[in-house]
Amino acid sequence: MARNTDDLHLLGNQGVKYPTDYAPEMLETFENQHPDNEYVVTFHCPEFTTLCPITSQPDFGKIIINYIPRNRMVESKSLKLYLFSFRNHGDFHEDVVNIIMKDLVKLMNPRYIEVIGEFMPRGGIAIHPFANWGDADHQDLAKARLTARLSKF
Repeated sequence: MARNTDDLHLLGNQGVKYPTDYAPEMLETFENQHPDNEYVVTFHCPEFTTLCPITSQPDFGKIIINYIPRNRMVESKSLKLYLFSFRNHGDFHEDVVNIIMKDLVKLMNPRYIEVIGEFMPRGGIAIHPFANWGDADHQDLAKARLTARLSKF
């Protein structure tokens, strides 16, 4: 049976303007309904793209964000658009991971956050930067997660 595709729309794309360069102003938050609980929120972006600042060639990878929210949480569609804004932005992988982490700390003031980049090899070398941050009550967690990351090598 043939489908009528006349009514199909790209869901979530009505009126959306995709940024042409790094756009932290796209990030939005909403109120955490469970600020008394400590829990982890994970975002996994398996199709992250940025530009090499030297060659302007695209770099492909994954971005994984884990955070323990406080009062504000990042809205997922705004995060998607923000991450997509790196597609035409040139920065080293290490810079991108730190920029994302710092923007999210500034936006939400989480209890703890970590950003992991798993970039595809270029020139035979893959780069997997890790950046994390914890408030005063989560410094031990931040150090433990960093130490655990280092022990993988």
